[in-house]
Amino acid sequence: MSNRRRRRSAARGRGATGRRAEAKAAGGEAARISQDRRTGRTQRDEARRRARQQRQLRRAALWSLAIVGVAAIIIASGVWLWRETADAIESQPGTSVPDLGNLHIPGGTRSPVAYNTTPPTSGPHYDPLARWGVHTEPIPDELQVHNLEDGGVLIQYRCDEPCPQLVEQLTAAGQPYLSSPHPYVILAPYPEMETRIALTAWGRIDQFEEFDEARIRRFIEAYRCTNWHEGALRGRGRVPNC
Repeated sequence: MSNRRRRRSAARGRGATGRRAEAKAAGGEAARISQDRRTGRTQRDEARRRARQQRQLRRAALWSLAIVGVAAIIIASGVWLWRETADAIESQPGTSVPDLGNLHIPGGTRSPVAYNTTPPTSGPHYDPLARWGVHTEPIPDELQVHNLEDGGVLIQYRCDEPCPQLVEQLTAAGQPYLSSPHPYVILAPYPEMETRIALTAWGRIDQFEEFDEARIRRFIEAYRCTNWHEGALRGRGRVPNC
């Protein structure tokens, strides 16, 4: 083979090698660019994912704060209402007594449960009512409780010896209710009680030793005619004709 042919053959070989190298370099560059693009997409996807998570966390935090705030308002309102109600109850005349229910029992029988005050303020009682007005004899517990359920107030007294002056004072304090067509007030003796004077309404009692007309009137005004029969208006409605 002549030198010229050898030179041409060598030149062609170098050209082919160069082209292969160029192609390889171009392929590597394309692969690098593709890899960079994939890396960029992955980084962008990761950034979007983190941003989405942060937004979700912020929303969750805001919802949590809102829920906590609403709960705090509800609790604060409940505590305030409870205090206001308790204060209102405590500011009313007399002392609150647990309610023993409205069970009716046959006439002439004894209450199946012990009354929690003397005189009683709630609990089992007969169907009939005691007569409204002034009594000179004690009224059985089971009878007078029904009068309380019907919105009555009882003024009862204990005299170890005759006490006409006290009876006269109590009668005057019970006016004008005692003389009205629908008194819803009873005045009667009660020898077994501890204090000289006791005022009772359903679930309330006030006991004291010395006559106090203003105290008696305030108690009557607070509780007279309140309906304590079982039902939706129990303790809130007024009895008819009162």
